[in-house]
Amino acid sequence: MLRIDNITYQIGPRTLLDRATTAINPGHRVGLVGRNGSGKTTLLRLITGALDADGGSTETPTAWRIGITTQEAPGGRQSLIDTVLGGDAELADLMTEAETATDAHRIAEIHNRLHDKGAHAAPARAARILAGLGFSEEAQQQPCDDFSGGWRMRVALASLLFSQPDLLLLDEPTNHLDLEARLWLEEYLRRYKGTVLLVSHDRGLLNRVVGEILHLEQGKLKLYQGGYDRFEATRRMQLELNAKAKVKQDAQRAHIQKFVDRFRYKATKAKQAQSRIKMLARMEPIPEHLDEGSITFAFPDPKPLAPPLYTADNVDIGYDGTAVLNDVSFRLDADDRIALLGANGNGKSTLIKLLANRLQPMAGRVSKSGKLRVGYFAQHQSDELDLEATPFVELARKRPDDLDQSIRAQLGRFGFSQERAETKVENLSGGEKARLLFALMTCDQPHILLLDEPTNHLDVESREALIQALNVFEGAVIIVSHDPHIIELTADRFWLIDEGRVRPYEGDLDDYRALLLGGQGNGGRGNGESTKRNGGGLNKKQQRQASAEKRQGLSALKKKLSQAEKTVHRLEKERTTLREAMANPKLYEGGGGEPAALQLQLGTLEKDLKTAEDAWEALLEEYEQGAA
Repeated sequence: MLRIDNITYQIGPRTLLDRATTAINPGHRVGLVGRNGSGKTTLLRLITGALDADGGSTETPTAWRIGITTQEAPGGRQSLIDTVLGGDAELADLMTEAETATDAHRIAEIHNRLHDKGAHAAPARAARILAGLGFSEEAQQQPCDDFSGGWRMRVALASLLFSQPDLLLLDEPTNHLDLEARLWLEEYLRRYKGTVLLVSHDRGLLNRVVGEILHLEQGKLKLYQGGYDRFEATRRMQLELNAKAKVKQDAQRAHIQKFVDRFRYKATKAKQAQSRIKMLARMEPIPEHLDEGSITFAFPDPKPLAPPLYTADNVDIGYDGTAVLNDVSFRLDADDRIALLGANGNGKSTLIKLLANRLQPMAGRVSKSGKLRVGYFAQHQSDELDLEATPFVELARKRPDDLDQSIRAQLGRFGFSQERAETKVENLSGGEKARLLFALMTCDQPHILLLDEPTNHLDVESREALIQALNVFEGAVIIVSHDPHIIELTADRFWLIDEGRVRPYEGDLDDYRALLLGGQGNGGRGNGESTKRNGGGLNKKQQRQASAEKRQGLSALKKKLSQAEKTVHRLEKERTTLREAMANPKLYEGGGGEPAALQLQLGTLEKDLKTAEDAWEALLEEYEQGAA
């Protein structure tokens, strides 16, 4: 059992943990949740002994081995498979000693221990873990230095899982994982025989993997049964009950205090007054819930532009003369909400960089408005922030002509108080840095938001705030995320990027998840869409001509759709005006035939409105089918 007993830890004047206490039973999987900066990572380091508590203690069985995710990516020329095998220090030491030992008794001990640890199957087990996290058999033999930082962090996770600690401490393990690897990790953790304490802001992961939620709030720990949804509902109910109980208790205390104030100095009532004073002293006050501050996002709406915002015709995109994506054709309008699906490395970020003007097409043609503004949120953009600057200074550099008030208002849209706006970037949490990037990318009122893994460092509350802001934003949104929750609640359409192609995906996320779990490759095939080159064998000239004709047809159709919508709005307005006139009592005072005439007019108007609505719905359906 893991015991946390009255742990206290302070950083300067701030108390992160205040006599926090809990216990986690062996074999249980527990999700550790709380606001960014509340002390979750600190608690994990206290459990491992990497930090010393100011008070209290943590306790685990002496035989337990503890493993924790590292923030450092492995490197060097050692192969991935050997790096993972080295993750089990005892196994690695035994293997080394087995080659040099000369004492017969020691040799026997070594081989017995190697047998107990399943050394003969260790390479196969390491390979399975690496494969689950996205590494091919060929990649597993390559040195660590050949991979990017994100992929090497996967190797670090693989090493940790391979070591099979009795207590597995995971701090945001899915940050560097695509959907395929995330699904594999979920299944792995569900089958894990040890004790798991998981820090995550991924609602889906917390619902599907853990059986308990450990909530860290205002320095205290409280354990809830069930996944995240159940925790949220239970906590909400408890807060409501506590609020009601506090109101009742406050009224009771006020009543008793009134009696005391009135009679404490009256001889005949003195004994009763003293009794009530003792009653007040024994009454345990119900603490008022102190909200840690709600997080808000607010993306400023862009100035309207004539559609389309962006078109691509048979574009090839890549690096150093090598195409990653071929024959890409699409159009973007202001009301588009598109999520990009596909495994890591298939080209999702490449397509985003084209839209952000970070890459130029190698072939084909793009067209966009000269007034088009694009906001780009990149995965590793926080590395480009000036750590010595404050959020206020960072934004003032980008908007040098803005008044201080405007700069503070923009930061306030993303949850920065005056105090946090003047805090050095190096002292901000990962979530606060992400919110600063949102403030920077939207200060120019972009028409298109390009979001490449925007939720990696956001807590659950911030993710919900982001979802709300995206849903009311009046521009286009293109999102790459491995968080199914945000995709399901913001995206209207999916584009699947696979085998160098970009094409519509007609299923939903459940279909895509089933496709991945079904082992049908990288998620590209199986949805009824062809993987052939766009145009089904047409040459590039014919493809461009066909694309242009499609765009022209859609443009004309959209004009008709817009006109039909205006007609519906006009008729609705006329109907409202007519109904208001008929509701006026003065209309019926003269006894003339005007009310009957207005009633007849209203009937005709209702028929015209029904016809207009039917026409608008038909055009809308035709447009959506054409745009797919």
